[in-house]
Amino acid sequence: MNAVGPALAAVGGLAVAGALAGGLAPARVRPLAAGLCTAGLGAAGVVAGAAALGGARYGVWLPGLLPLAGVRLAVDPLSGLFMAVTGAVTVAVAVYGVGYASPGGGMHGGRGPGDEDAAGSAGGRHAGSDAHEPRDALAAGGGDHGVRSRGAQAVGPVFAGAMVLVPAAGSVSTFLLLWELMALASLLLVLAEHRERPTVRSAGLWYAVMTHLGLVLLLVGLALFAARAGGESFAALRAGAGGMPAGVRGTVFVMTALAFTSKAGLAPLHAWLPRAHPEAPSHVSALMSAAMVNLGVYGLLRVGFDLLGGGPAWWWLLLMGAGALSAVYGILQAAMASDLKRLLAYSTSENLGLVVLGTGAAGLFRAAGDRPLAALALAAALLHVVNHAAFKALLFCAAGSVLRATGLRDLDRLGGLRARMPVTAGLFALGALGAVALPPGNGFVSEWLLLQALVHGLAVPGAAAAVVLPVAVAVIALSAGLAAAVFVKALGVGFFARPRSAGAGRAVESPPAMLAGMALLAACCAALALVPGALGPALTRAVRAAGVGTEKPLADGELGVHLAHTSAALHPLWVALALVAGTAAVAGLARLPARRRARRRDARLWDCGGGAPTARMAYTATSFAEPLQRVFDDVLAPEQDVDVTPVRESAYLVERVRFQRLVPDRIEHRLYRPLLAAVSGLADRARGLGGGSVHLYLGYGLFGLVAVLAALVVGW
Repeated sequence: MNAVGPALAAVGGLAVAGALAGGLAPARVRPLAAGLCTAGLGAAGVVAGAAALGGARYGVWLPGLLPLAGVRLAVDPLSGLFMAVTGAVTVAVAVYGVGYASPGGGMHGGRGPGDEDAAGSAGGRHAGSDAHEPRDALAAGGGDHGVRSRGAQAVGPVFAGAMVLVPAAGSVSTFLLLWELMALASLLLVLAEHRERPTVRSAGLWYAVMTHLGLVLLLVGLALFAARAGGESFAALRAGAGGMPAGVRGTVFVMTALAFTSKAGLAPLHAWLPRAHPEAPSHVSALMSAAMVNLGVYGLLRVGFDLLGGGPAWWWLLLMGAGALSAVYGILQAAMASDLKRLLAYSTSENLGLVVLGTGAAGLFRAAGDRPLAALALAAALLHVVNHAAFKALLFCAAGSVLRATGLRDLDRLGGLRARMPVTAGLFALGALGAVALPPGNGFVSEWLLLQALVHGLAVPGAAAAVVLPVAVAVIALSAGLAAAVFVKALGVGFFARPRSAGAGRAVESPPAMLAGMALLAACCAALALVPGALGPALTRAVRAAGVGTEKPLADGELGVHLAHTSAALHPLWVALALVAGTAAVAGLARLPARRRARRRDARLWDCGGGAPTARMAYTATSFAEPLQRVFDDVLAPEQDVDVTPVRESAYLVERVRFQRLVPDRIEHRLYRPLLAAVSGLADRARGLGGGSVHLYLGYGLFGLVAVLAALVVGW
C-alpha cells in the first residue's frame, strides 16, 4: 500500500485541526493542543517522505479544490527528502514550542532597574546588538498575546503544513499557492511579538517586501515557462522544456533562481534573514532557519535540473558564485555579531551558501558530461541540507532557551550559563560541533563529501573548472575556519564566561518539554554524525529523481561514507571512538601525577595585588571578534565613533569617554540603502502626477492600455 497519499491527507487534516485548536481552545490548553497537532502533521510528513525515499511515487489531481486549475500533487524521492527533513524538524520544534509557550514559564531573568552592563561602556558594540534587550511576550506580561495568542497558535500549524506540502506540489498553480501560504503564515509568526519590540515591525516589513518581490519573480518566471511549454503541470513543463529557445530557458532559470536564492537567504538577497530570524519567536526561528530556507534549494533543484532538464555552464557558475559569496560573507558577519540569534541567522546564510555551491558544482559537472561526479556533488549538497536542518534547529532552540531564561540575546551581557543551564549548554555545544564542520560533528561529513566532489572535479576539462573549483575549495576551508571562531565565541562567551548581567546570573534551566524537543534534535545530530551512510540509498534516489544522473554516488550497506566511483571513504563512528579514547587517555595521564602525591594543599594564588578577577576583565564577544575584524577591515568597513564628555567646570578635564564601533552589513549599505533612497525620491516625484484631474487619469489609463496591447503584439 502506498503510504504517501494517506500521510499527505493527514498533514492537511492536522494542519486544519491545529489551526482550529489554536484559535478556539482555552488559553491554558491552547499551546498543547496546537503543538500536538503540529507534531502529528510533522510525523505524517516524515512518513510520506520516507515512503517516497523508499521508492514510492504518488500523484493526484483534485480539480474541485482550486478554481480553473485544481490542485495537483506529485511526490517523488526528491520531494520525499525535503518532506522528511521538514517533518522531522517540525516534530521536534513542536514539542519544544509547547514548553516555550507554556503559561507558567515566563523568563526568570531580565534586566533589573539597576543592572548595568558588566562589560562597561568602553567596549564597542557591533551591528546586530539591540540597544534595548528583547523582551519575550511570556515574561513581558504573560497575557494572551505574543507566542501564546490565538493568532500565533492558529497560524503555526498552517505554516508547518504548508512547508511540508510545498515539495508535493505537481503544478505551477499548486506550487505558488502553497508557497504564498507558507510566506504569509511565516510573516504573521514573525510579527507575533510586535507589541513588545518596535524592531519586530521593521523586521516584518523587510521580510514582507523581500518575500513578495521573490514571489513576483517566481510568478513571472513560471508563468513564462508554462506559457511556452503549453501547460502548467510539472509533466507538461518537462515535456515542453526541450523545445524552448535557449534565451527563454535562461530567462526562466535566472528569474526563478533569484526568487529561490532569496528564500534561501543567500547574499546579496539576504537582507530579510538577519532581521526576521532574530525577531521571530525562537521556535519559529528554528522552523524558518532549519526547514523553510531549504525549500529555496528544493526550488532550484526542481526547476533547474528536473523541469528545465539542466542547462549550460553559465547557469551553474552563477549559482556557484552566489553560494561562495554567501558562505564567506555570511560567516564573516556572524563572526562580528554579538546578538546570539543574529549570529545564527548569518550562519544559516553561510551554510545555505555551501549547499548552493554544491548544487552549482553538480550542474557544472553535468554540463561537462561527468554525471558520476555531478551525482556526488548533489548528494553532498543534499546531505548538508539534512545536517544543517538538524544542528541549526538545535542551535536556535538552545538560543530560545537562553532568551527565555535571561531575557537577553546579547552575548556581551550573557555568561555563566553552563552552571545554571547545564543541559541547554551541552545541547548548544553539540549543535555548535556540527556547525563548525569538525569531527565528530555531523556537519563535517557533508562538507568532507563536498570537498571530495570538488577536488575530484579538478580533472574535468575546461578553463571554468580549472579556475572556479580551486576557489570553491578555498571558500569551504575559509568558511569552516571562521565558523570555528564564531562558535567558540558563542559558546565560550555566552556559556563559560562569568555572568555579566543580573539576567544571566538568575537564569534557570528550561522546562522539560523544551529540553525534550532539543533532545530529539540532538539525537538526530548524533545519528547523522556517526552513521551517515544509512542515508546513502535515500540520497541516491533523490539525486536520480532530480535528473542529474542515474549513477550511484555512495556505496550501499555502509555505516560510514564510501564513494562509489573512487577509493575515498570516511568512517565517522571509528573517528568518534578514537577521539573519545584519546581524550580519556589524556585525562587519565593528567591525573597520574596528582595521585602520586601524598598530600595536596589548596592555597590562594598571588594576584599581583589586583584582587580577584571580575566579569569586566573577561573577553566579551565584541573583543573576541576584534582580531578577525582587523584582518577583514577592508571587507567589513567598520564604523567607529569616540564621544568625549568634559567636566562642566573645565574643558580640559574629561568626565567620560565613550567609544563605539559598529560593523554594518556592507551589502545593505551599498545596495539597499541607495536603492531605497532612489525609490523614495521617485515616489516623491510621482506625487505630482496626481493632480486631481479626471481627464488626466483617463489619459493615464489609455496610455497604459495602449502600452500593454503593443507589448502583446510584439511578444506574439
